[in-house]
Amino acid sequence: LTLLAAPVFAQEREAAMTGERIGAILKAIDQDAVQRGITTELTIDDVPIMVIVDERSDRMRAMVPIRSAEGIAPEELQRMMQANFDTALDARYAVAQGRVWGVYIHPLAALQREQMVSGLIQTVNLARSYGQAYTGGAQQFGGGDSNGIYRELLEELLKKGEELSRLVSDVI
Repeated sequence: LTLLAAPVFAQEREAAMTGERIGAILKAIDQDAVQRGITTELTIDDVPIMVIVDERSDRMRAMVPIRSAEGIAPEELQRMMQANFDTALDARYAVAQGRVWGVYIHPLAALQREQMVSGLIQTVNLARSYGQAYTGGAQQFGGGDSNGIYRELLEELLKKGEELSRLVSDVI
């Protein structure tokens, strides 16, 4: 068995991510960001985000509160778990402290600036799409249940469009 090595591309590697670098990036994203100890609170597109940096554990976590976990329907919980498999991308739905959250968790030192910004955007998208598309962005990994769910939604909307077309043509 022969394994082929992946091609090596010349690219400059960023320095290890630190709490100080994350703080500077977050301040560039939202100049009103407030840092309290290891937690920074900021807002992206009217969505509040908390970013927690734990350098000793080599972890960072971005969190967006979505709703109370109380009374969450089993269908909603299942839909969140399906999304975690294929459409949430690098962000995830989570339940903690009696709330549903959108979260992005990554090892700190290995985190690149673009990964962090992408993770923040995905987390905001999870919160915004909760109850609808349940997605971290425009892409989906596939192989899960979401394609079928989206296909059903598309077919339903197409049927409504056909009905609307008939109504409009009857009126005109």
